[in-house]
Parts: sequence; structure tokens; C-alpha cells
Amino acid sequence: MAPPQLTLDALLRGLKKGAVDSVYLLHGDEDVLKDEAVRALLNAAVDPAARDFNLDTRFAADLSVESFHALVNTPPMLVDRRAVVLRGVDQLGKRKSKLRDELVRYLAAPSPTTLLILVVAAGEDPDPEIARSATSVALGALEPERVPRWIAHRAGELTLTLEPDAVDLLIAAVGNDLSALARELEKLASLAGDRPATAADVTALVGVRRGETVYDLVDAALERQGARAAQLVEPVLEQAGMSGVKIVTPLGTHLLGTALARAERERGTARVEDAVFRHLLAARPYGLRGYKDEAARWARWSTLWTAAELSAALRRALAADRALKGTTVTDDRGIVTQLVLSFAATRREAA
Repeated sequence: MAPPQLTLDALLRGLKKGAVDSVYLLHGDEDVLKDEAVRALLNAAVDPAARDFNLDTRFAADLSVESFHALVNTPPMLVDRRAVVLRGVDQLGKRKSKLRDELVRYLAAPSPTTLLILVVAAGEDPDPEIARSATSVALGALEPERVPRWIAHRAGELTLTLEPDAVDLLIAAVGNDLSALARELEKLASLAGDRPATAADVTALVGVRRGETVYDLVDAALERQGARAAQLVEPVLEQAGMSGVKIVTPLGTHLLGTALARAERERGTARVEDAVFRHLLAARPYGLRGYKDEAARWARWSTLWTAAELSAALRRALAADRALKGTTVTDDRGIVTQLVLSFAATRREAA
């Protein structure tokens, strides 16, 4: 049986207590958190003053067996421990290379003076044999409720403070993609300087105004405010990197969530919001706002729709998605506008 995997929080707690193992395997889809784990491990194990002489970062595909041996067995200079960061370890298992076999042998008796950090690319599974012999750290997407705390943490590293409405608008504009959030925070730090960053700063950088985010459009559409939703289509589409598909995708997600809440309501569930929240905790879908907030929205919206209306709306959303993806020249504005208007066009009182 494979040893249990650590979370980032568990790793950081252990490092604060001075517990540093010889080999770590970092895997999962969140590369930003992998980089944070690497920094934390290096800070705990290698004196920053001597790090230039005691840190090597390599890609596994570039190493031979001999060069790997040299990296992990070189004695540290002036300190007790050196570190080697080896990225792209997932490629070794695909090729069944000699280096992969040599790495497995090394893991049976790693050097006590070398910290070896193995990094698996996003979207790739760790090698089970390597994972059994290393301290495995799973670094997947953060739960939505934790993203504001992560923003505060990253902003602190940049000596940046943000006003609360700036944080809300940044998440609404960028979503929960930590890589994208990190880039925008770096820009905000340069723009704001010593003062707190404001929502106006976020608008200036990201081009998204309060009340005109894709989430505002989704909320208006699911609340069946067709005119309001239609008014938001053009300003949302004008935002950098936005497209009709990127609007229809969250619309479909929230229709499914509302359908789930509607099913709970028709089942006679006493507390629909709580039931939906439990579903979210079990599935932990990516790309949503806070799970508790989404559960409350879906429960509320489920009173505005019948099950049949939600089913029809989902079919129209699927047809819109296919239309947006199916041709080289599409009228994103027209397709999305027609879709959100259709949500209000068949409105009836839901039981």
C-alpha cells in the first residue's frame, strides 16, 4: 500500500517543526503550488547565503545516469545539505529509461546530505514505484473558499495589500486560476506601489468593471433577468481572452447546479442548500466561486425554474456551445444573447 499523500498545508506544518525528508515527490495540476512547495523546501533545507553553490535544477529528460549520480552525490559546500530539483520526472516512466531505474535504486538509500525534489508535470500521474519511496505531496486546485487567503499570502510576498473589493473583483475577473492571479498580482504590485490596490486598479489592469464580469452575466441569466443578461454580453465579450464559449461553459455549469438543487427540492429535501453543499464537497468541481455561496445561489435559483425548463435550457446551452465551436466564423454576441434571452422567454412560476 502506498504511503499517504501530504497536502501543502501538512508539508508546511512539518517544515515549521524542522522535519525535512530526503526525497519529495510533488504532483498535481496546480503548478503554482508546486513552485511554492519547492521554495518552502529550499528555505527549510538550504541556507540562502550558500544556495548558489548548493542548488541544481534540471529536467529529467536532459540527464544521463552519470549526470544524475553527480547531482545527487556531490557533497554540499559550506553547509550541511544541498538540494536538487528534478522536473519532468513523469517522462521517465513513459520511456522506461535506465535513468528511471537508477532513480528507483537511489530512492532505496538516498544521500543524507542531498534534498531531492522530484516534480511531476500537471496532468500527469506520478510513477507508483517512485511515489512509494518518496514523501508524496499532492498539489491540486485550491478549494474556492481558500483562494482569497492564497491571494493575501501571495500579495504579502509582493509587499502588496489589496482592498477587499479589489480581491472580489480580481477573482470575478480572473477566476480561480492561480497562475493568472499571480501574474495580475505582480502587475498590481507595480501599479499600486506603497498604497493598497483598489478595484479601480484591477479594472485598469484587467479591463473588467464591477458589475460587468462573466459571473454577473451568469447570475442575471440564472435569475432569469433576460434583458440584464443580454446587456452584459457585449461588455463581457470585450474583455481580454473572453469568448462565447467561455461564457456558455459557466452558464452550463450553473444550469446543472440549479438542476441538482431542483431535483433535491422535488425530492422533498428539507434543507436544499445544505444538500447541494454536500454534493459540492464530494465532487469538488473546479472553476466555481465559494462552494457555500454557490450552493445558496443554486438553491435560490431552483425556485425560479421547473425541472422541464432547466432541461430545455441545458439543451439550448449545448446547442449554443456546438454553434460557437462548429464554424470558423461565428457571431458570439448573437448566439450568447439569444441564449440568455431564451432563459427568460419561457418563464413560468416554479413550484
